[in-house]
Order: sequence, then C-alpha cells, then structure tokens
Amino acid sequence: MKYLNATFVKSAEMLSQCPDTSLPEFPLLGRSNVGKSSFINALSNNKKLAKTSNTPGKTRLINYFNFSDKFHIADLPGYGYAKVSKEAQAKWQRYLEEYLLNRSQIKSLIQFIDSRHDIQKNDYQMREWVNAYNLPIITIATKIDYVPKNKVLNVITNIKKEFGGVVLPFSSANNRYNDDIFDWLLAN
Repeated sequence: MKYLNATFVKSAEMLSQCPDTSLPEFPLLGRSNVGKSSFINALSNNKKLAKTSNTPGKTRLINYFNFSDKFHIADLPGYGYAKVSKEAQAKWQRYLEEYLLNRSQIKSLIQFIDSRHDIQKNDYQMREWVNAYNLPIITIATKIDYVPKNKVLNVITNIKKEFGGVVLPFSSANNRYNDDIFDWLLAN
C-alpha cells in the first residue's frame, strides 16, 4: 500500500490567501461528513492530520495539505449543512466560486459521494455547477466498506451512469483502494 508524507500547509478563507505554489492542486468537494478529512488522513497514514468530526459543518476554510511536494489537496467546506447564517453561507459560496474558477494550480476537482446512500440533490446541484463551467472533475465513492461486497460494483456503476467520468471507490477503514487513487493523483 502506498502512502505519501503529508503536512498541513495553511488555511485560507479566500483566493488571495491561498499558498503561492506551482504544485498541482486537487480541491475536495462534498457534503458535510462525507469523508473528505478521513480521505486525507488515510492517504497520509496519519489519523490526526485533518480534523474529523461527527458534527457536520466544522470545516469553514480551505485547508491545504502538501503530499511529499508532489501535489496539494485542498479540503473545502462541506455543502448541504452548516449551522451558520445565510449571510455566512453566501460569503462562503462567493469565496469558493472565486477560488474554483480562478485558481490556476487546480488540476481536477474531486467530488465525494457517500456510497451508502443515493446521490443527494445537493450533490447533483454541485455537479451541474461544475459542468456549467466545464471544470475537470472525478468522483470518489466514500464509505464503500459499508456497502455489501456483492453491491459495490452496482454502486460504482450507478455513480458512473449519473455523473460519467472516473469514479474511484474509497474506504478509510480499509485502505485497499489507495493505490488506484494515488496512481490517478500522480498521473494528473
């Protein structure tokens, strides 16, 4: 199994605060508690690198992680749930749109879908927004270890049918999918 040494770089609220780097960048999109922080921790083999929580909406900034000077992963605030005002949500949306549309280091967005459930309305809305701007994107099917083995292929096939493109399974409990994910990240 592959791992890369990863370090926390910084948090940024808006594009102007993002790190000055030429490394390829992969922003993580997904609903709150879909497993973005667990993904970072599993790829780095460090359960304490990215903060995880059972409470949705904890990530409120763009959190940067450097993976062995090969690429950055940018953990974005989750969509769909946050106990903050409409005003704060509108501000996040404005800052995130500016970041996603103007950050030249971004190689591909990575959207996380919880494989235990049907694709949610806000997942579709996010994908429609991404497609409207023709941004590169792949999908990670998280929590795949909770899906019965005989249904994993059906889940992946359904997500591919709905979203197209590359769909990779992921489990933070079982790292057997990490090699395929690393191969994709390092090739892009």
